[in-house]
Amino acid sequence: MLKVLLDMLSPAGERARLSVLILHRVHAVQDPMHPDELDAHSFDRQCGWLAQLFNVLPLDEAVERLRAGTLPARALSITFDDGYADAHDVALPILLRHGLSATFFIATGAIDGGCMWNDVVEEAVRRTSRESLDLGGFDVKGLQSCKLGSLELRRVASERIKHALKYLPLEQRQALAHRIAAHAGVQPSSGLMMSSKQLRHLRRAGMQIGAHTVSHPILAGLGAEQARAEVGLSKRQLESVLGEPVQLFAYPNGKWSQDFDAQAVEIVQEQGFDAAFTTEWGSADASTNPYLIPRFTPWDRTRLRFGLRLADNLYRGGTGQPASLLQRLPSQDRRSPWALDV
Repeated sequence: MLKVLLDMLSPAGERARLSVLILHRVHAVQDPMHPDELDAHSFDRQCGWLAQLFNVLPLDEAVERLRAGTLPARALSITFDDGYADAHDVALPILLRHGLSATFFIATGAIDGGCMWNDVVEEAVRRTSRESLDLGGFDVKGLQSCKLGSLELRRVASERIKHALKYLPLEQRQALAHRIAAHAGVQPSSGLMMSSKQLRHLRRAGMQIGAHTVSHPILAGLGAEQARAEVGLSKRQLESVLGEPVQLFAYPNGKWSQDFDAQAVEIVQEQGFDAAFTTEWGSADASTNPYLIPRFTPWDRTRLRFGLRLADNLYRGGTGQPASLLQRLPSQDRRSPWALDV
C-alpha cells in the first residue's frame, strides 16, 4: 500500500519528486540528555524502511537526474549535517549494511578536535558537577540562573542557554559558549567531531562530502565578505582534505530569511557549488531552485507512520505547509523528531 501511494506522489521521470532527509547524530546507545534522538537501533530500523520503500540515490546523482527528468519513482537521498564523529563511527556501518549512501555536510572549523558552540554549552551543562549555574551576570537576554539538580532540569537549561545564544553575533556567541563552559568548570570535548582521516574514510566507503561553512554561523547576520569567507573557505578546506572538488552545500540552520538570505544564495552560486540545501520541509521537483532544495526529518517509529509522514511531505511539495495527508490520523507529540513510539 505504501509503495503504491509513494509511486503516485513521486512517479518516475519528468513528474518525479526528490525527498532529501536531514539527520545529525546517531548515538551508539540512547543519549539520556536527548532520548528522542536517533541511536544505532532506531537508525538501523529506519534504514531498513528506507531500503524497502524508496530508491535511495547519492545526492549529486539525484540532483543531476532531477534536472534531467530521469529520476526513478520514490527517489530519496540521505544527508547528515555538521560532521559528528558518531555519524562516521555508528551511522556509516549501518548505511553500508543496508547498501545505502549518504552525504555528510561538514562544518570545517570543528573537525580534527574542534567543538561547535552548541556542544560547548551542551557538554558544560551535561558534565558540570554544580547543582546550578548563575548566568545572570553575563548580561545576555535569556541567560539567568539555571537549576541542574535533575536530568530534566539539565535538558531544559541546555536548550534555554542555546536559544539565548543562537542568534547573537558569531564571535560573541562563540566567546559566551566558552565562558559558560569555564563557569561550569568543564573543558570542551575534543572528540565529538570527525577527523580528516574519518572524512577520507567516508569518501572511500562511497559516501559524499559537502560543505556547511567553517563555524556554522547564521549567514543572514553576516556581511558579504564574512559570509563569502565562511562559504568559500569551507569548500577549499574540504577539497584540500579530500583531493577532489566539493560541489554540494547546506545552509547552517537552514531556514529562509531567518538563517540565510538572497545574499547567501548568491555567494554559494558564486563559489561554484552545484546545489544547496535548506531545512525547509517539502520535496523538490524539476522547477525547484537547485540552491533552495528542501529537506525533511520524519519522526515516527513505526513503518506505516514513517512511510505516511514521507508521503505527506511529498504531497506538500516544496511549500512547507502543515501536514495534510496525516490530519485524520491520531495526533502525536511533535515537540521533536522521534518523540513517541506508536
